[in-house]
Formats: sequence, C-alpha cells, structure tokens
Amino acid sequence: MDINQFMSKLEARHPGETEYLQAVKEVLYSVADTYNQHPEFEKNSLLERMVEPDRIFTFKVPWVDDAGKIQVNIGYRVQFNNAIGPYKGGLRFHASVNLSILKFLGFEQTFKNALTTLPMGGAKGGSDFSPRGKSDGEIQRFCHNFMLELWRNIGPETDVPAGDIGVGAREIGYLFAMYKKLARENTGVLTGKGLEYGGSLVRPEATGYGGLYFVRQMLANQGLGIEGKTIAISGFGNVAWGAASKATELGARVVTLSGPDGYVYDKDGLTPEKIDYMLELRATNNDVIEPFAAKFGAVFYPGKRPWEQKVDIALPCATQNELNLEDARHLIANKVLCVGEISNMGCTPEAIEAFIKARVLYGPGKAVNAGGVATSGLEMTQNAMHLSWPAEEVDSRLRQIMSSIHDQCVRFGREEDGYINYMKGANVAGFMKVAKAMLDQGYLA
Repeated sequence: MDINQFMSKLEARHPGETEYLQAVKEVLYSVADTYNQHPEFEKNSLLERMVEPDRIFTFKVPWVDDAGKIQVNIGYRVQFNNAIGPYKGGLRFHASVNLSILKFLGFEQTFKNALTTLPMGGAKGGSDFSPRGKSDGEIQRFCHNFMLELWRNIGPETDVPAGDIGVGAREIGYLFAMYKKLARENTGVLTGKGLEYGGSLVRPEATGYGGLYFVRQMLANQGLGIEGKTIAISGFGNVAWGAASKATELGARVVTLSGPDGYVYDKDGLTPEKIDYMLELRATNNDVIEPFAAKFGAVFYPGKRPWEQKVDIALPCATQNELNLEDARHLIANKVLCVGEISNMGCTPEAIEAFIKARVLYGPGKAVNAGGVATSGLEMTQNAMHLSWPAEEVDSRLRQIMSSIHDQCVRFGREEDGYINYMKGANVAGFMKVAKAMLDQGYLA
C-alpha cells in the first residue's frame, strides 16, 4: 500500500475536509505494516471501502425562536460502518459542526467501538445549532424538528445515537420524546437517557471515569501510581466533570479547567464543591469558565490554554486539535509523564509526533475516551433486557472494558525499545477487528 498515493486520491475526492483526512491519515500510517502483511486486504479493496461512510443523511432543520422568527440549521447523520453491530455514535450540537468533523468522528468511532469488545458499529451526527444562549423552549423546538427528519433512519438494531458536545440529558429527553411519538414505540433508540426512562447509572460521567481508568493503567504499566499527581484538564462539561471527579477520588490533584474564554488555575486542586459547580456552569449555556475563578479565588488566564502549566498528567477534555505542537513542547519541557486524550482527537498530529518522539506516555482518544460509548453499549444491553443494573455493576463492567482496551493497545503497540505506542496499538487493534468482520461478510460490508 502506497499511503501517499492513497491519500492523494482521497483528498481529491473529498477536498477541504481537513479533520476527516487527518483522521484517516493517522490511522493509515499506524496500520500500514499490519495491512501489508495481509494481501487479502488489498485484494478485497478493504481500505477503499473502510474509509468511506456507508451513507450520509443531511437535512434542513427549521425551528421558531422565542421572538417568533424562523431559524434554519443543517442536520447530519453519518452512518460510517456497521460491520460489527448497529451504528453507534453521538450527536453534536455546536456552531462548528460540519460534514468533515462528523466524518472524522464517525471514522474514529468505528475503531473506538471495536475496541470496547461490544457489538457496535460507528456513526456520528449533529447540527450547527448551538444550545448556547438558547432558552429551554427553543432547544426543545429544535430537538423535535431535528428528530422529525432523523427518526426513520435510526432504531435499536439499526442506529443508536447518544449525546456529545451540546447534547446532554435535556436534549436527549426532547429527542426521545419526539421519536416515541413518531415511531409509536418505546425502545432503546437513544442512549444517555434519564434514569427514569431507561437510562443507565454512571453514563453521564462514564467518559471521564473511563479515561482515568485507562490513564491509571498506563501509569501502572510503568510502575507508577496516580495518587498525588497533578493534572491539567481542559473543558468544564460532562467529560471534564467526570474526569475531575474520578481523578480527585483516586487521590490526584486537578489544577486547571478551561472554556472558550480561557482557563483557570487552582493551585489547591478541585474539591467536591468545585466539581459540583462545573455542572452549574454547564447548565447556564453561557460556555465561559471565568465565573469559576471569581467564585473560588482561582487565577484566570483569558484567551489561553492550560497546557503551559507544569503538571504530571495532561487530559484534553474539550474538542479536537485543542493541544498543538507549541503546547506539547511546553508539556515536554515541564516533564509531563502522561497525556491522555479524553476528547476526540484532542492533539494535533504534530503534537502527537512530539510526544511519541520524546517517549512521553500518550493515549489516543479512540482508546482513552471509549468509556462513554462503552457505557452507552451497556445501556443498550440493559434496555434490551428490560432491566437496570446498579451503579457498582456498571462501573465494574466499565473498568473491565477499559482494562481490555489497554491490554489490546499494549499487545499491538509495544516497540523494540519497550515503549508502548498506544496510538499504533489502538489503531491496529480496532482496524483488525473491523477488517476481519468486513472480509467475512463479503464486498457489501
């Protein structure tokens, strides 16, 4: 396989889709050696089939704001690959959403879901609608109209969306209500539901929890513990909240949070009271972190990112490409031990290359943040069985899944000098599972 030639053709076919092309390129370089050891992959045009989504739905979403004016947004659902199970992936409501970002997320989701050991394919969807600054009534009307277009293309054995940026329990509730009304059935077609109507315990915090379970294993594999370590976290939404909660519980000290307006540094570390306040900030829909500094006496750095601080562990928890080469150099100079992407593709390719070259422990998003979709899969299982597991059961299964993912990464990512290249390990492990499933099902898969 000539990767450069393959990418040139893909770039010509999908010009300008930078995030999607970046994600594909990262995977291809990781799996090239493994791919070339399997001539049956080339014979069956496996890569050509794997990098293209099965189908994409786009639709307009008109809705009426509180002033009575009709607004129009664009809705998407990218059903990327269902070789190993129903399509599964979140819905993102944010002004930055476009097809390139959703294709990248759906492509990544395919391999992430494969790593979980659960029977789930990959998908992603959303809209350029942002809940920020909107009233509950406006958000509800938008969600209802979004589902009005989407509902025929999803189902518990077809495609099971979940939440993502801008889509929390409130939005899932509005979407689910409209699906029920249209389909006239009460099934587990969405995950991240409220506990009162089929949701799972531990789901809101699962992405952050799973990320910390994975990072703890990365450190343990090097004979290190997480207790007493200082941690920089970006974001302040559900993912950051879950990560901060578990990190604090495990004895680490979380010293940063961030928003689009900048970041806060709290030298004393987060406490349960401060972690609870993150949820209050999230509920305002204002998307700023500065009030945290005012309330708790932390230092606010406007317009900056937290990676300039000296910490033991860096955990991007916000959005894609939020940690660049300059940030990576700061962290390396400050002797960071571990970087774990709890956001999707949180680091730029240049930053990742720098971490691996410096032999810093680096965990890619498709492995580190798989706890969210893993627990979504557990919610699907509970819905199918018409029961609800206690929190201890869900958390135990989550820990087992994250441990399995870590073991797969170590198996496929160990290099000759003993360094664990987690990016290579995650990519190869996920790729091989999807590839074998596609081969078994013939060229239509």
